[in-house]
Amino acid sequence: MAKTVKTALKQSTLMLELLKDSPQVLRARPGELIEGIVIFKGKNKMLIDLNGVSTGIVSGRELRDSMNTFRELNVGDTVASLVLEEENDEGMVVLSLRMASQQKAWDRFNKMIQDDKTMKFTAQEANKGGLLANIDGIRTFLPVSQLSPSNYPRVNNADTSEIISRLSKFIGHTFTVKIITLDESAGKIVVSEREAMAEERSKALEHLAIGSTKDGIVSGIVKFGLFVAFDGLEGLVHISEIAWGHVKNPSEFAQVGDRVKVKIIGIDGEKLSLSIKQMSKDPWEEIAERYPVGKKVEGTVARFADYGAFLNLEKDITGLVHVTEISHEKIQDPAQALKIGQKVEAQVINIDIDERRIGLSIKALKPIDAATLARIKKEQEEKDSAKTEEVKEEKETKKKTKKAE
Repeated sequence: MAKTVKTALKQSTLMLELLKDSPQVLRARPGELIEGIVIFKGKNKMLIDLNGVSTGIVSGRELRDSMNTFRELNVGDTVASLVLEEENDEGMVVLSLRMASQQKAWDRFNKMIQDDKTMKFTAQEANKGGLLANIDGIRTFLPVSQLSPSNYPRVNNADTSEIISRLSKFIGHTFTVKIITLDESAGKIVVSEREAMAEERSKALEHLAIGSTKDGIVSGIVKFGLFVAFDGLEGLVHISEIAWGHVKNPSEFAQVGDRVKVKIIGIDGEKLSLSIKQMSKDPWEEIAERYPVGKKVEGTVARFADYGAFLNLEKDITGLVHVTEISHEKIQDPAQALKIGQKVEAQVINIDIDERRIGLSIKALKPIDAATLARIKKEQEEKDSAKTEEVKEEKETKKKTKKAE
């Protein structure tokens, strides 16, 4: 009897020792992240040893995540996965690499916000509002308004189809962004390329001064000018600052992607005013020297106005022949004496650098016959006489008004 009791106690002690040294019993609960060792890797299935107590299985779409974890794993590697079911029909724990990566992604995103860090965003879709990507099942959105100046789609009249066309070119492109909105319950985040470059823009602005020059890239073309990006910043070259001559259509002077040199002519916060034309000398300074009053010139009739005709003297330089300076004869319409494309000689009678105007006279170079001279003299005398009468009448009116008072 004593021997039997002694044997039982010995067996009980041995059992306790075995239980003490055995692996901890693991109870997998859905939603939990657990670690295990890969013991089998097939084409569309993977088995994981869970602490020697149970086996987990990952299959199908649950193998795929944005980090390509499955492709990089080998038998013997330790891997974390998320529990979907405690046990399937085969007695194995159902696991997911995809959901584990999603949970780790949320943790990673929250850490990025806390540490004010940037992340990579590779565009997979585009719509009129911006660019989208799916990161481990998390919908990630980069609004068009949050693109950097160099990537912002500048289009005339906010043409939706053109915006989508421009944004579609970014599919597959990787951006550096910052998270600006995170909503775990809705399963989505909003990111910003502008915010990721905020520090760079701030430093660039600190070193920017009116009058300084920059090498930039044309980032957009609109009816009223060109947008040029440099150092993470973007400024506007107004249509009046593109060239010294008259600019009707900015797209005739540059294309998106062209490299240009610009001068900073205005700074208002992050709003920059730029000039291309001021990178070269004002040609009118030389024009005034080349076209002194009294000089004889040759030009081509370019267009008519009610008040006269414009002559092209050279590229981007025109002169005006007032209707009274076309002929010694009195004419009402410049087309009575001239034709578009006709080459004529004229004399410079006025030049105004500020207004960028050259006044010309065709009749100044034409001889005047006796009859015409007599007519002009008579017309002038009649004007002088009429003026004298006006002055006389004005004096009489003032005298009468004074007497009445």
